[in-house]
Amino acid sequence: MLEPDLIELFVRPLEQLKIRYLISGSVAAMIYGEPRLTNDIDMIVFLRHEDVARLREAYPSPKFYLPPDTVIAAEIARERGQFNIIYGESNLKADIYAARQDEFHMWAFRHARQYPFDTTNIVLAPPEYVIVRKLEYFREGGSEKHLRDIRAVLEVSGHTMDHAALHEWIVRQGVQAEWQKVAD
Repeated sequence: MLEPDLIELFVRPLEQLKIRYLISGSVAAMIYGEPRLTNDIDMIVFLRHEDVARLREAYPSPKFYLPPDTVIAAEIARERGQFNIIYGESNLKADIYAARQDEFHMWAFRHARQYPFDTTNIVLAPPEYVIVRKLEYFREGGSEKHLRDIRAVLEVSGHTMDHAALHEWIVRQGVQAEWQKVAD
């Protein structure tokens, strides 16, 4: 079951601003796999510098915490830019990853999946993307939860995936050793 607060608090404002996004990370892994607890949502977002001020309107202070505009602008410009939006009343947060014009992000947006939620659809990164990113997170931090999430996605949604594309991106992103640990 999805945590409605995460969607209502963080996804709906982006939709109202008509900013393109993909939900990834643990929330996408739960939808494709098995539920688990999380208090954050990972989103890949196409942001332009003119969107920074609009974010302040969508996530107003003091209800939400956003980094200073200069920090957000700097993160948008970085290769792997990232910042957080925090909802103060509950400490739920959104990890916002600035989408770049790289091939993997472009592929993920082209293969995005619509998921029915409440009275609308939300946009998910494809499961192949979620798996590859979780392999990268595992490489960076070593947390077994990423491998458990991957195994659950493969078990529940593996029949809907493009396995050739998954293996291509595993090689291209250099996470073959981490992929081997999924079977262990």
